[in-house]
Amino acid sequence: MQLTAEHVVVEEGLDQHYEVLKELGDCHASLGHHDRARQCYEEAAVLAPEKAGPWVGLGVVELQSANPEAADRAFRRALEIEPDCAEAHGGRAMVCQHRGRYQEAFDLYMACLDKDADNLVALLGLFQTSCQMGSFARVTGYLQAYLDRHPGDTSVLYCLATLQARDGRFGEAEAALETILSLEPENAEADGLLEEVRRRRREVIRS
Repeated sequence: MQLTAEHVVVEEGLDQHYEVLKELGDCHASLGHHDRARQCYEEAAVLAPEKAGPWVGLGVVELQSANPEAADRAFRRALEIEPDCAEAHGGRAMVCQHRGRYQEAFDLYMACLDKDADNLVALLGLFQTSCQMGSFARVTGYLQAYLDRHPGDTSVLYCLATLQARDGRFGEAEAALETILSLEPENAEADGLLEEVRRRRREVIRS
């Protein structure tokens, strides 16, 4: 079918309407207006059935509303539309983590990071899941790679220092924690861990 000027105008109007609805949904979701957010996302999904965004938004709203089953359905729908949707993989990972299915959550967080290495929510979720599983071998590289791109991110730097201290790499952990405290002098968690790391380092030296 040959596109006419009228077709182009209508299509552009639909795209603009979709974007407005999607942004309104995001705004309502951030403010905790879950019913309004749902309505916006559902209307956006009707306008643009080929886009995964509204379904990701619905999944987030259902997670915020403590409806993990509905959230999982929404994220799965997003992945049917867009199999490489990093946010949908991350959303499903959060659902699995909430349900205590840590290995599945770990794999989904990894899938999210493979598609979006700068996804901080997935990175911190991967760290939390690793702590719950007691398995850290594959996490350190992701944390370090993220810090290479975002060296001032103290939340990720603290996670890395925690793993370094756990592995007995006290000098590296101490340096990381000192960096955090130079940026955030009032960070009580980093200060407490630094004291513990220095104590354990002295014990190793004495022994």
